[in-house]
Amino acid sequence: MSTDGEIAPKVRSILDAARERSGGGERVAVDARSLPAAFDRAEADGRVPIIAEVKPTSPTTDGERRDDPVELAEQMVDGGAAALSVLTEPEHFGGSTDALERVRAAVDVPVLRKDFVVREAQLDAVESDVVLLIVRFLDEEGTDDLGDLLEAARDRGFQVLVETHTTGEVERALDVGAEIVGVNNRDLAELEVDLETFEGVAPEVPENVTLIAESGIATRNDALAMREAGADALLIGSAIMDGDVAENTRRFASAERDIQS
Repeated sequence: MSTDGEIAPKVRSILDAARERSGGGERVAVDARSLPAAFDRAEADGRVPIIAEVKPTSPTTDGERRDDPVELAEQMVDGGAAALSVLTEPEHFGGSTDALERVRAAVDVPVLRKDFVVREAQLDAVESDVVLLIVRFLDEEGTDDLGDLLEAARDRGFQVLVETHTTGEVERALDVGAEIVGVNNRDLAELEVDLETFEGVAPEVPENVTLIAESGIATRNDALAMREAGADALLIGSAIMDGDVAENTRRFASAERDIQS
């Protein structure tokens, strides 16, 4: 059964565009930087593990940031980001595979490709350390099976962040062997954010699975709440992109250390 009737029109437009997007060229083979190891290094350094997102624009934000993505990425790493997320979706987020390629060449932290991959051929568009697979967008008409895509990504050397929103989606992710699970606080049906989503779903994720809280983390108190609820790391976009990205990243990365002091 298709989920198209259950998602917001803006999100449906993203999914429709993803279904039509062509794949890459030659099959890629990735020597990935370890995302869990990067989180461990941040923890050992007293930092909250942050995936800072290079996001020029999005359907849920106003305006567009036109800074060089490499400069933004370097500032985020200077601010203490454990990893980066780079948008490659062009129509709705202003991203590009070229931006990801340039960012990954310029930094030494893991880089997540933030896009809406729905077919195996799309994995070959660009090398990254991590790719995103969204449970709600897969196993539908015009998309590949989640388990098949997960296996295809791993065969290429990618690590895979499997994004969920409900306990049922977490169960689906775990059933296909996901080792890194994200819980998106944004409901794709209404585009509304509720941080209690993570708090309700997190207990379903085993301790041996890396757990990431996504969306709606706007303040350091939000960050601390997600960590208290069990997040191993936080993916933060708008709250870092809005202003001085180095200082914003530093503010989130130092949240626990500042509280303790």
